[in-house]
Amino acid sequence: MKTDVLVVGAGFSGAVVARQLAERGLQVLVVDRRDHIGGNAHDRTDAHGVLVHPYGPHIFHTNSARIFEYLSQFTAWRPYEHRVLARVDGRLVPLPINIDTVNRLYGMSLDETTIQDFFDGVREPRDPIRTSEDVVVNAVGRDLYEKFFRGYTRKQWGLDPSELAASVAARIPTRTNHDDRYFTDTYQAMPVDGYTRMFERILDHAHIRVETGVDFFAERERLKARHLVYTGPVDAYYQHRFGALPYRSLRFEHEHLTDTQRYQDVGTVNYPNDHAYTRITEFKHITGQEHAGTSIVREYPQAEGEPYYPVPRPENEQLFKRYEALALEEPGVTFVGRLAQYRYYNMDQCVGAALKAAEYVEEKLGLATRVAAPSAVPAATA
Repeated sequence: MKTDVLVVGAGFSGAVVARQLAERGLQVLVVDRRDHIGGNAHDRTDAHGVLVHPYGPHIFHTNSARIFEYLSQFTAWRPYEHRVLARVDGRLVPLPINIDTVNRLYGMSLDETTIQDFFDGVREPRDPIRTSEDVVVNAVGRDLYEKFFRGYTRKQWGLDPSELAASVAARIPTRTNHDDRYFTDTYQAMPVDGYTRMFERILDHAHIRVETGVDFFAERERLKARHLVYTGPVDAYYQHRFGALPYRSLRFEHEHLTDTQRYQDVGTVNYPNDHAYTRITEFKHITGQEHAGTSIVREYPQAEGEPYYPVPRPENEQLFKRYEALALEEPGVTFVGRLAQYRYYNMDQCVGAALKAAEYVEEKLGLATRVAAPSAVPAATA
């Protein structure tokens, strides 16, 4: 049976595109290789009844009222501001680095009038700023770079910060106040009933059919459609014609602790220099769930496995551009999402890119007036 649109992937990008196109009257088939919807944001209760994120913590935050309001059609929200501590020199200190971080580490009494002078005194000016190392030492100097960033980055990316684009470190700013929130976005919240329930509502439409446990490449001949929306790795779509794009993967070690109300003081604790794992997350902080026990997850970065993070390096971007050139020549395919666009998107950016991608599909199928932008790999808007 032929459908109007086939969407490969039931994560944020695929689900939002599917819903938008279904609202326009198109018949949409969504397939996913996994046995569930929601992509990496999928959540479920574990064997002990605690709501967990199998693929690591997903904290929703955005500055876009448009995107927050869009998702609010499908979920109520629980206000939640994520806080992270890092274990450094035997102490737990706030991350991102703020006044309290510096004071606890160095036994100082800095305030908002003197903290910038401290940073100015220890920073190593870099010009131009090209790498993640440049970003950090230019802002906070060598010692804080070694304490917080170098070891963590080597574990997370398998590369030294000097080998990574500046954009990686720029995601974690340095603060000159006491703000200990990990994000400062206007909207910070968690879906009241969890992400999976939100995805169920997004995909609950008379014009949407969902099939999980379906390998698109294995069943490509069966899956016929007027238009294809592809959210998987772009290099896999082209059978790695120019070589494989590098991605970082993760191994998750979940553990339930019986009769333990709280394992740690905040949702996530980072371990920049200790252990093989990068961080431990305790889910009850994030969900607000009440339970006699608690469930945690340790994250172990690795090179092989499910692709999670595009690796931002100039040579990787050049390789992606070769695949993007092929994608731009595909009139019947729209590529969207973190893996398809080889971008380190947050969840709200995935939603923004998906909303824009849906407009391009409508145009291609004659449902919308022409919009002035590239047609195959639309830019994210948030």
